[in-house]
Amino acid sequence: MNTTQKHNERIAKMTFASVYPHYVTKVEKKDRTKEELHQVITWLTGYDEKKLQELINNKVTFEKFFEDATLNSNAQFIKGVICGYRIEEIENTLTKQVRYLDKLIDELAKGRKMEKILRTA
Repeated sequence: MNTTQKHNERIAKMTFASVYPHYVTKVEKKDRTKEELHQVITWLTGYDEKKLQELINNKVTFEKFFEDATLNSNAQFIKGVICGYRIEEIENTLTKQVRYLDKLIDELAKGRKMEKILRTA
């Protein structure tokens, strides 16, 4: 399933701050913690707690969020289907990066072990 240009543009303009509360709700509903969520986000992006809060406060778009991130070199090993899209087949770089984040959060909410989520085991 290929993403459309309109879909990619919508993702680029969406703010991280508008989606972040949904991430928190999703993981906490499954007995995972906000700290674990931040650990996953930090692993993928390189952002620390302070920078993450700054990005939320400034309501940066996903485009800016990932533009300034230092993507983990193991992010390429994030594979599978998320939101109806096979991650490995997404051609748009930004959309792929957002889906990486979605996939990691989904794995966290599903109870996967942290070392598996962070592709260390």
